Amino acid sequence: MFAINHAFSVVKSFTQINQSVLVTIPLAVNNMQQKRNFKANKHFLPFWKPLRRLKVVKIKLPDLEERDKMREMTPDQIRLKMKEKGLAPHRPWLERNFDISATGAAFEPYVPPEGDGKASYISTQGVKQTAEFVQKKGKSWKSLRKIRTYEEDFEKDEFAQIAQDIYINVHKAVAAQDKYEIRNLVTELMYPEVVDNMMLRTIRWNFLQTIEPPKVVHARCTDVISKENIFGQVTCRFFTKQTLAIYDRFGRLAHGSEVVAKDVLEYVVFEKHMSNQYGTWRVHTKILPPWVTTSDDYSPRTFVFKNSAASAV
Repeated sequence: MFAINHAFSVVKSFTQINQSVLVTIPLAVNNMQQKRNFKANKHFLPFWKPLRRLKVVKIKLPDLEERDKMREMTPDQIRLKMKEKGLAPHRPWLERNFDISATGAAFEPYVPPEGDGKASYISTQGVKQTAEFVQKKGKSWKSLRKIRTYEEDFEKDEFAQIAQDIYINVHKAVAAQDKYEIRNLVTELMYPEVVDNMMLRTIRWNFLQTIEPPKVVHARCTDVISKENIFGQVTCRFFTKQTLAIYDRFGRLAHGSEVVAKDVLEYVVFEKHMSNQYGTWRVHTKILPPWVTTSDDYSPRTFVFKNSAASAV
């Protein structure tokens, strides 16, 4: 209290000396408020003013009632509204992706004769197969001649060996799960099927020997969209001895064996974009004859589909 009285006396004497100074003194100590002079204490330089402005980002809050408003708008009004926001207008139709580097299927696929790989050339059935094969060679010769207009050094026997190397490299890449190598060896039609068969599996594949030399049995050429856009497809016959073992995600043997070898007869279609000077021969698809019997020695799945109520094994 002594300090307050002393302050009153000092101010009173100061006002008597300099009447031009007006000092307002609160009546009570409880009503006294401390005020800061922000401008005096704040560091201010005009040079940093743009950077201080960038610290604050102004955003436009979404209008929660805009969806209800757009329901009452006409299509032209909705289009203008989306243009204001820089959005592309909605298109009512759906377009399918088109890949010009590969076709969508095997055109005029080769039909393997029934019993191929089992009937000898001396038997009646073997002679009949040879006669049918000669009859179907007419279109293949024309297609091979068309392919030679783009590849002058194309020969059936040499291509069969190259195709077998591609065939072996594809299976090695699948066993190693090398997706980047698979993209270079198969077309866009076969790539999804190959990758799907690799999921949640461990594959052990080995090529042992060739039972019969590989040979070209079918060839076709066709144009897509324009006459200059030519695609070539060559079907090769491979009769080899292989070992295949597939393990599920838990390491259990699901199919095949790494010890027991089997004779495998396959018809593989190779495709090339002939009009593309950088095109290469790639595996396009496999031809499965209707008379081939499939084995049912696969193990049950280790997961349950969403639309199935069966329990996992």
